[in-house]
Amino acid sequence: MSTVEEAQLSTRRERVGWYFYDWANSAFSTTVVTVFLGPYLTSIAEKAAGCDGDACDDAVIRPLGIEIAPGALFPYSVSLSVFLTVFVLPVVGAIADRSPRKKELLALFAYIGAAATAAMLFLTGDRYLLGAGLFLVANIAFGASVVVYNSFLPQLADEEDRDRVSSFGWAFGYLGGGLLLLVNVVAVLMKDQLGLTTGDVARYSIVSAGLWWAGFTTIPLLRLRNRPVVVDPTIGAGTGSVLTDGFRQLWHTLKSLKAFPLTLFFLVAYLVYNDGIQTVIALASQYGTKELGLSDDVLVPTILMVQFLAFAGALLLGWMAKRIGAWKTLLTSLVLWTVIILIAYFLPVGQAVPFVALGGGIGLVLGGSQALSRSLFSQLIPKGKEGEYFGLYEISDKGTSWLGPLLFGLAYDTTRSYRVAIISLLVFFVVGFFALLAVPIRRAIEQAGNTPPAKL
Repeated sequence: MSTVEEAQLSTRRERVGWYFYDWANSAFSTTVVTVFLGPYLTSIAEKAAGCDGDACDDAVIRPLGIEIAPGALFPYSVSLSVFLTVFVLPVVGAIADRSPRKKELLALFAYIGAAATAAMLFLTGDRYLLGAGLFLVANIAFGASVVVYNSFLPQLADEEDRDRVSSFGWAFGYLGGGLLLLVNVVAVLMKDQLGLTTGDVARYSIVSAGLWWAGFTTIPLLRLRNRPVVVDPTIGAGTGSVLTDGFRQLWHTLKSLKAFPLTLFFLVAYLVYNDGIQTVIALASQYGTKELGLSDDVLVPTILMVQFLAFAGALLLGWMAKRIGAWKTLLTSLVLWTVIILIAYFLPVGQAVPFVALGGGIGLVLGGSQALSRSLFSQLIPKGKEGEYFGLYEISDKGTSWLGPLLFGLAYDTTRSYRVAIISLLVFFVVGFFALLAVPIRRAIEQAGNTPPAKL
């Protein structure tokens, strides 16, 4: 069955159900990764080191006997989780391609991640190892669930409609994540009236993201439907378990990547520039609090604003892609990301207005750059290998960046300057732009056996 014929079998009800998983899991990306966990886990680590804030310049903690600065714990935790996903996510994708029960796989990983997030209710005192461990489980499960989720996209929209459907998914996700964050913003602003400390609000907000994630995952599980497996003729139908066949298919895919060098080249470009995007998302709150000295009363509403602007930005860049093509629009967004990093380096300490203005720029470019990357990559995947290829893709998607947090953490650990750490991310956008520019995108889509859209 062709992609067009298969996409015609999807319904609006099913596509809306697919959008709702973005709505559900974006609470983890927004409330946990972007806003609350970085500063909160850092404060837990500082407490374990016996210091507080500015007095922590020379303090250290020793997780598993390794000596690091408290402020480097969260970036290192993000980096370690992604290092582990390098081994996990491609296998998850291969299993998804071999399984006729994608919905059940989506449920498994979503509920594991949501449970680990809700368990951060017990992240108190100086239990920084508990926080780091729960984050590892939640972030890996998050990535695995999104691999399965993304593999539904080619089944729901043909090549002409995929940019729009992907953009709607991202926009829906930012709206959902933003609504929960709005509730948490109210809690931050009313913490004194509620009799809560800043730490209490952060912890309860993190838990609320786990409950939101679990609750709204029910909608896509009710509306999405499983489809028959598309068998790779070079492998056969498989006679072992789904797990065994998944490993076999992954091995064949890795060997066959040389047959699709342009797909691989696009993937490398994406892993570079998106690593920078995800690092900015994950560490923006830490930069704002620790380097710029901004309070939660400024930081959290700003990130809330980013969420709603990202909703509009995803639709705006989707509209732009319809007129000039997704590839050209994506290149334009990377130029804007480079400008954003340069401005972030020069932001003045303690002044809210420049930080809020920069947040507005991030919001407008954020959703669209991610949505168009996903839809463009979906057209570079050979038929029947959506899960596997999205497993490779997801290694650097939605908060699961690796090299960026590692570079950020090393830069801070070495210089104790968050400004040096933030400017170090410039390399990801510059290198990513030129790598993406070098991809002959129309030929890459045809090489994968797919039909290019009219405009690229």
